[in-house]
Formats: sequence, structure tokens, C-alpha cells
Amino acid sequence: MTPSDNDIRAVRARAQLLTVPATDVLTVAGSVAAVQAQSTPAARLAFRARSRGLTAQDVDVSREVTRTWLMRKTLHLVPTVDLRWLNRLFGPRNVQAGQGRRNQLGLTEELCERALEKLQVLLPGKALTRQEILEGLAADGIALDAKSQAPAHLLAYAANRGLLCRGHDAGTEPTYVLLDEWVTEDHDPAEPHTELAHRYLTAYGIATVEDFGAWSGLPLGLCRKAFAALDLVSAGGGFALSQTGLTAPACPPRLLGAFDTYLLGYRDRDLLLGPAEAKRVNAGGGMIAPTVLVDGRIAGTWHTKRTAKQTKVVVEPFAVLPRSAITGLESEVDDYGRFLGETAVLVI
Repeated sequence: MTPSDNDIRAVRARAQLLTVPATDVLTVAGSVAAVQAQSTPAARLAFRARSRGLTAQDVDVSREVTRTWLMRKTLHLVPTVDLRWLNRLFGPRNVQAGQGRRNQLGLTEELCERALEKLQVLLPGKALTRQEILEGLAADGIALDAKSQAPAHLLAYAANRGLLCRGHDAGTEPTYVLLDEWVTEDHDPAEPHTELAHRYLTAYGIATVEDFGAWSGLPLGLCRKAFAALDLVSAGGGFALSQTGLTAPACPPRLLGAFDTYLLGYRDRDLLLGPAEAKRVNAGGGMIAPTVLVDGRIAGTWHTKRTAKQTKVVVEPFAVLPRSAITGLESEVDDYGRFLGETAVLVI
């Protein structure tokens, strides 16, 4: 049976835990393969939309998930147990891809190696902020302009070389820790590209090789090889794992945060987002706005207005919403407030 567009959206939403949410941080991260996490507030909201009962604090303090630079050289939150093999898979590629920009910033190979040696002295037993790291490096004659992009690129280089990863934030400041001290387990799949493809299709339900390539940043030749090693069925112009049910219950209304994986997991987003509204969600510069999901399709965007007494969640729908969708969004706003410990109200 060929799945309809509604079926495909429902299957994708189910795979993303948007239909039946999880109850713990690790299940969310494991089920969606990776949570894009260059924005901490947005990453928290990805967990909220896929869980019930968790709080932002639960996400922040969990050691079961860790943030580092992986797919497309971008920060992602992944299960900590998977950090090493994913780092081995993406780290060398990211190091090579970032060389040109490092050279532009004056991060020569000699300087980077000196910095890595110093980091191995600075970090044992500690979680240091970027400023603390810069001060430690400067004390050893490695001076970087704190206002430039050089510190961020050096830290990403150190992470991709397998030396460090992100620790828990200190307030709003990220910290960095030694990877070997933070990660105590090491899953080592025999075929990492195939393992990643399997996890991707588990997380995204029905997708194409091109979708996998856009999400992972891996060359299409590797993506095709990884798909070919899996037991797949054709579905909706793409593929699904053979055990994937090709029908699912309709997805209830959801408030998705910025950069949500439900959109970022696909190269072709037309089934989820009408081309006429695409620029309202992706205005350029790599920004993906917080979105409203109704029946598995993006039906609008939203933002917040905070006062001392309450947070207004302002929904801007693309069209008039049915009463059932509004009722569902009211429940979502209540849960958003509970998750963040705020009083939140829906405004349309």
C-alpha cells in the first residue's frame, strides 16, 4: 500500500515522538538520533515537545546526553554513550572542512597543536568556560581575540580531534570538559555509516537518500551505500525500515522550537511546509523559526512576549485554525509554562 501524504506526515511525527511522547531525556535523544543544539533554549524545547513530565532543568543536568560538534559541523545533543563513535565518524571530516576558516582566523596547525597540549593541562578534573580557557591559554603565550570567531573554531577543532566536549552550562555560559573524563562508555558499531542511517530512518520514518545526506552532511555516495546495507521498503517516494508501520495516528497540535529536527531532517520539506509559507519559517541566514504543528504539517510560527507576571505565547497561523487545534495548542502552552516554570498563556 502506498502511503498518502497524511500517512507520511503521521509516520514521521510518530517517529519523532510527537504523537506518543517519551518520559526521559535519553529516550528523546536516542529516538531522534540527534538534537540540533547551537541554541540551548531551542534544544530544550525539542525535548519538551517530545516528552511529558520533564522540565528544562532535567535536560540541563542530564549526563546521559552531551553536546558537541557533529553533523554538518553543527552542535548537536546526542546520547553520551554514542559520543565517541560519532566523533570518530564526523571529527576528521569536520577538521578537514574547517581548515580554510581556521587559516583565515590565524589558527595555524602549529598554534592549534600548542593549544591542544595546553588544554590537556588546563582541563583535567575541571569544567571551564570559554573565558577561563582563553585566560589559561594566554598565560602560556597563546593569545586569541575573545571577540573574534577564533576561540569558537579552536574549541570545535579540539572537540573534533576527540579531546573535549561540552559539559554542563554554568548559568548561561557553556563549559568544556575532557572527553575521556566525561564519557565512560563507548559503543563501537562495526559499520558506523550503516548504523547512522538506521538511526536516521528510525528517527525520521520515511525519507530519501538525499534527505539523509542533507541531515548528516555525508557524501551521497556514502549515504547510498549505507541505505543499501539496510532492510528497506519503498514508501512515499523514499524509503522506510522494513519494520516501520506505514500508517500512524494523526499527530496532535505541537509547539516546536527553533531549529527543530522535524523540519531539519529532510532536504525536501514540501510535505511538511507549504512553499508559499517557507520564507516565514526560514527567513535566511540559517535561521529556522519556532513553528506550530497541526496534523503533522507546519501551520504557523510563534514567539513569546514576557512580562513580570506571565509569558504570552503568540501564535501567528498561516490560516484560520480549527477549534480543535486551538484547544490542543492551549494544552501545549500550559505544558510549555510547566516545563520552564513560568505562567504561560496562548495568544492568537
